[in-house]
Amino acid sequence: MEPPFSEQAGVLSVLPGYTGGHVDNPSYEAVITGKTGHLEAIQITFDDTRVSYNTLLAIFWKQIDPTDDGGQFADRGDQYKTAIFYHSQEQKNAAIQSKQRLDTSKKFKKPIVTAIKEASIFFIAEEYHQKFYKKNPEYYQRYKVGSGRDAFIQNVWKSDKTQE
Repeated sequence: MEPPFSEQAGVLSVLPGYTGGHVDNPSYEAVITGKTGHLEAIQITFDDTRVSYNTLLAIFWKQIDPTDDGGQFADRGDQYKTAIFYHSQEQKNAAIQSKQRLDTSKKFKKPIVTAIKEASIFFIAEEYHQKFYKKNPEYYQRYKVGSGRDAFIQNVWKSDKTQE
């Protein structure tokens, strides 16, 4: 999830981590068990004079399968479910409207199941997860293709030439 946001003008930082669970300071090894209640997530800091929240939402939708309620692509389990975490009522409203637009667009035959939740404590992932796609580009690319994510994105959004 990092690259499309990191490459967007106006995005100041993108940090992988974990949120929404019931364990303080969880590790990756604990989160992937599904027992901490956390979701793997990214925290985006952005300059809203250079990029809008709606633009970030549009980028987000084009990175996921919003109809998958069992995880994402090869990653299965609640810790891999998709969610938008909002920090204000304005962000919540924008996220709800964005989700409704996508749902009514009929781009997908199944309902949009991505949750919209109030942001809670965000725990930054271990250093080896930061900019993983740059540190391990071959592995990252193999996973993106092998998981089915790349083909899904290309197939669903092929006619849309905006940010992918």
